[in-house]
Amino acid sequence: MNHDSTSSTSARGTVRTLSQQEELPLLRDHLLRLDRTSRHDRFHGFIDDSFIRRYAERCANDGTVIIAYFEDGVVRGAAELHPPEQSPDAQPEIAFSVERSARRKGVGSTLFRKLITEAHAKGYGSLRITTGAQNDAMRALATKFGAQLTFRHGESTGSIDLTEQHQPEPAPPIAPVTPVEAARAIVDMNRAYWRMVMQMSGWGRAA
Repeated sequence: MNHDSTSSTSARGTVRTLSQQEELPLLRDHLLRLDRTSRHDRFHGFIDDSFIRRYAERCANDGTVIIAYFEDGVVRGAAELHPPEQSPDAQPEIAFSVERSARRKGVGSTLFRKLITEAHAKGYGSLRITTGAQNDAMRALATKFGAQLTFRHGESTGSIDLTEQHQPEPAPPIAPVTPVEAARAIVDMNRAYWRMVMQMSGWGRAA
């Protein structure tokens, strides 16, 4: 897993991809700091500390890419890109978590953009995202980036088509020029030309 360059966000922190050696302690400590409601939203249930420790250890060893948001050297937000081999439908899955102190700063959107860039670099064609039915912020963020979400069994599950991300918008069509408009343009150009000639020769100056 490559160590990515650091980039700034609209908040006062920085974002970068963690190296494999950093993943276990930094991701684990970040997830352990999540409050009760945030843990429920992230893992779709009230999860104890032992589960989070095991989860972070698994992420550090199964090829999961962790893009982290730092404030003062501490990870306050993370985006996870799980490899397709870990998914039953062979589709890479993504997950997000942001500590309460770092919210409403654009952190989620920044992490989402970086994660999509990472997924493009790996050649993934789509991403799967699952979030709790009560996690309105995550569902809104996923929808913003093109996820088509469906509700089932207390969860919102959806897929993001990466082939539709960052597509250049088509140029607006150029209206054809009519013969009348073409003739008018020629007349205007001739008038401007002769006006310039008369001014240079002094004919157009007042006596």
